[in-house]
Amino acid sequence: MATTFDIRLPHYPRGFHLITHDVLSLIPELPENGLLVVFIKHTSAGITINENADPDVRHDFNTFFNKLVPDGAPYFIHTEEGPDDMSAHIKASLIGTSVTIPIRNHRLNLGTWQGIYLCEFRDGGDRRKLSITILE
Repeated sequence: MATTFDIRLPHYPRGFHLITHDVLSLIPELPENGLLVVFIKHTSAGITINENADPDVRHDFNTFFNKLVPDGAPYFIHTEEGPDDMSAHIKASLIGTSVTIPIRNHRLNLGTWQGIYLCEFRDGGDRRKLSITILE
């Protein structure tokens, strides 16, 4: 059995943000066992799983991706929404749009140091919408 619903996150500024608590607070109690699929409904932000303890990890992610895909590169032609437009789309494609997490004993079966990240690549990003599917 699968249950799917949409949630809307609070606004987050550009950067990498742990949203595990946000997701869990906006969904019903998890089943005893199953899978949780988190899908972001945007092309300029991504979802990933990574370290949830040291904030330096989030800083380093941001630094790396901004060097890898700089805003306003002269070879970008899709720039209608500003210099971070095309770079945000590329970064979102590199990170991806979904994660799948096992559920065990009514809890996300994440590793000790793992958390769900919203990767916001726009300076003026809106409140992001997530589609959540719980598979039992």
